[in-house]
Amino acid sequence: MYVGRIVSVGRTVDGRLCAAYRVSSRSFPNRTAVLGDRKVSIVPKAGHEGDVLKNPYIAYNCVRIVRNGDVAVATNGSQTDVIAEKIDEGMPIREALVLASLMLDYEKDAYNTPRISAVVDKHIGAGWLGIVRHDGLEVQRIPLEFGRIWYVATYEENTVNGNQCDDFPATSAEEACDYILGQGVFAQRKNPVTGVAAMAADYGFDLFAKDMPVEG
Repeated sequence: MYVGRIVSVGRTVDGRLCAAYRVSSRSFPNRTAVLGDRKVSIVPKAGHEGDVLKNPYIAYNCVRIVRNGDVAVATNGSQTDVIAEKIDEGMPIREALVLASLMLDYEKDAYNTPRISAVVDKHIGAGWLGIVRHDGLEVQRIPLEFGRIWYVATYEENTVNGNQCDDFPATSAEEACDYILGQGVFAQRKNPVTGVAAMAADYGFDLFAKDMPVEG
């Protein structure tokens, strides 16, 4: 099943919070994730820079770490920066998610692609998922259970509900990245391109990004 982009929030068996993001794409698969200072960016691969002229929504910061390393934000678009900056200014997480969704709305592309967002706050041990579609807006705090992960996608599985969850055996950011790219429930979600994970550490979050091998 093709569900497009995916964001998730989870808690490891030993209690560490995780936010993860996966690019799944049929139209623009030539993208990569680039690690920066407390952030990860999705950009076209070398030789495909012109793709942003075809679709301005394909390049953005997908992960930001804010509030002195306590909060990780993961999204499928430019709302990452709005959410992260509002949280860093002291706005409650739910309000930041709602504000960014209302400000930017769904993407005005050929598919009316929803904006999906995930936030985890390790200071209070909580996670949130949000989505804004052409027909609605949902933001929900997720009751993070040990060894479980919850997700929302841009297509098909594009509502926030308790059924979109799975066991979460990952113990590191690298394992979480591998998981969202093709393990568990995500193994049946087609066209993975690149994955990113932010896993709570003693200080801040560990970040990891991985591209799927190019076929052929």
